Amino acid sequence: MTRIRIAGLLLTCWAPCLAAQTGAVPADEPVMVATEHPRLFLRPARLRLLKRERDRSSARWMQFQTLMVGKAPMPEPGFAEALYHQVTGDAEAGRRAIAWALGPGADLRQQALVFDWCQDLSTEAQRRDLAARLQKGIAAPPPANETVAQVRSRVLAAVAVFDHVPQAPQRELERVVRAWWGGKIVPALKAGRSAIARDDAEPLWEMLHAIRDSTNIDLREAVPRFFKDFPVEHLMSYYPALYPAPENDYRIGLTRRTGEPDLQLAALSRVAEMEMVALDVNAPETQVLQGWLMHDKFMLKGTFGAPYEFLWANPYQPGLSYYHVPLIYHNPDFGKLFVRSNWDDDADWFGYFDGVMQRFSEGRLTPLNPKLMTAPISLKEAAIVFGPQARKFQMTLDEEQAVFVMGLEPRRAYDVEIDDEEMFEAETDPGGILALDLPHGKEVGVRIHEGCRMPDAGCR
Repeated sequence: MTRIRIAGLLLTCWAPCLAAQTGAVPADEPVMVATEHPRLFLRPARLRLLKRERDRSSARWMQFQTLMVGKAPMPEPGFAEALYHQVTGDAEAGRRAIAWALGPGADLRQQALVFDWCQDLSTEAQRRDLAARLQKGIAAPPPANETVAQVRSRVLAAVAVFDHVPQAPQRELERVVRAWWGGKIVPALKAGRSAIARDDAEPLWEMLHAIRDSTNIDLREAVPRFFKDFPVEHLMSYYPALYPAPENDYRIGLTRRTGEPDLQLAALSRVAEMEMVALDVNAPETQVLQGWLMHDKFMLKGTFGAPYEFLWANPYQPGLSYYHVPLIYHNPDFGKLFVRSNWDDDADWFGYFDGVMQRFSEGRLTPLNPKLMTAPISLKEAAIVFGPQARKFQMTLDEEQAVFVMGLEPRRAYDVEIDDEEMFEAETDPGGILALDLPHGKEVGVRIHEGCRMPDAGCR
């Protein structure tokens, strides 16, 4: 199978890479919302699709409807009731959503969705009350360690209430687009820092949808390579084994946590993939995700996931088989490496991300310490060398097998000697990974010598 050596390269059968875009929002152009309600997620094309799903009694609609008609306790009642109202016109569901949003304990995100989706049912007093709550939520100073989920909720509130209260919504959107995204996140990503974690994917893509649909600003254009890589990285960072639950099976994404997996995070990981597809249906990377998503045993059927599954899934969108995705994903911008032995559920898997190294084999996840590793890990597509042995080793590679040396200093130049070849200089990525292209089918010796620290002056 063709393999990927660095992130951002596509299979030869895929479309050519998209041209890079600057994506900067001109400073003299205000961030404005000019769309009509409903403006969050339920734009006309999406709403038509959902109503068509209802008319066709699709499996996703029937699951959602069964929960709603059966009065199942929904973990996010405002979201679920307001969505049901939009698709069916059920006024009682909309009134229940409004009552919940105006009650104690309602969160800012769901309040924004209810305000936006239930405009036709809200009384003037209810609109004023809910608008005041949203205004208060976005006018409050953001926390010092603001999470992506918190930013997302404030954006949804600002978009929903944009033309209902003065000043605060536009100020908040300007702050997020220019100061938080343009001034903090984009520079961090360009510098190779993992400012967006895997578990941030769902709130991030909700925010991307809300801003693009309402302001016509696509935040992805500031860092196109990051977003080009993200769908395949998200796919490769799943552990191979599925996790059976009473409502449906789950895929579990990489985590530092121990113990039983968080199934809400697992559900949101799938939701994020559906949101990626919805935001860019034509990209080869998201077409692969679409092929990954259309397996019914993973369809979210529980009270938490079913509304999301119905809202975002598009079973009519064609996809590419994920079996075409190379089994090696190396992202040299951020120092990440994921390797699978195959695409079966019993595959061996290796992952290195944000300084964490793991191996999943024979149904068990094992943390790894490269300093304690005494032998290379050999998977079908890659051999991975660790620790002290990484400076001098011998190995015989299978055909097309790649080699990755781990545990070196990040962003440093090394002199590499390979038997019967001239010495050359190679640089490690931010994770201390050195990718080597060695001869295949014969034993070869490798010696790695310290060069100088990059990018010090005079290093070359």
